[in-house]
Amino acid sequence: MLVRDAMSTVVLTIGPAHTLRQAAALMSARRVGAAVVLDPDDAGLGILTERDILNSVGAGQSPDRETAEGHTTTDVVFAAPEWTLEEAAAAMTHGGFRHLIVLENGEPAGIVSVRDIIRCWAPTRAAAAASAS
Repeated sequence: MLVRDAMSTVVLTIGPAHTLRQAAALMSARRVGAAVVLDPDDAGLGILTERDILNSVGAGQSPDRETAEGHTTTDVVFAAPEWTLEEAAAAMTHGGFRHLIVLENGEPAGIVSVRDIIRCWAPTRAAAAASAS
């Protein structure tokens, strides 16, 4: 199975000036765990995750004053839609993160998460176990 089969095509993009509260509200409304941070003054993409917001609030920082810019991961590992789910899972395991931005033709085409991969693998693994019994 490929990343394109598992990825969410709902890609929330925010700017670096969004507060963490704004980012959290948008992520919650869209039911996503990560947002792509697009800085018009910088050519690169970043990612802000629910864990980034949690770490900031847990450290006593104000979600109304802290901005996405200060909590965005910019050394992002990108996936291609043609990657296998095994390749995506290996990249996540190696990097210690739970989301990959999927790029197609240099543009964000989706996001694949650990949850997406599990959702695809679980039925396949259950069917294989049942047929082995």
